[in-house]
Amino acid sequence: MGRIFIIYLLCVNMTAFILYGLDKRKARRGKWRITEKTLIGIAVIGGSVGAIAGMLLFHHKTKHWYFKYGLPAILLIQAAAMVVYFTIIK
Repeated sequence: MGRIFIIYLLCVNMTAFILYGLDKRKARRGKWRITEKTLIGIAVIGGSVGAIAGMLLFHHKTKHWYFKYGLPAILLIQAAAMVVYFTIIK
């Protein structure tokens, strides 16, 4: 795995984690929220681990089925894609 790709994954997962924390904070304060589209989108582009960690740590979006089951599904798809890439393609 390339160094740039690892740095990308670290950054996108850290960003996802922070976004979930910020959205929870905004929810508690009744402020303008981060859209669900953005929260799921950050997971899709590689931040699924950070999104799941943020969801669990901040107890945020845990009652919404599309987060509860969707984020782990995204992670599984990403893991499968990496396995395919590194065992078959590369």
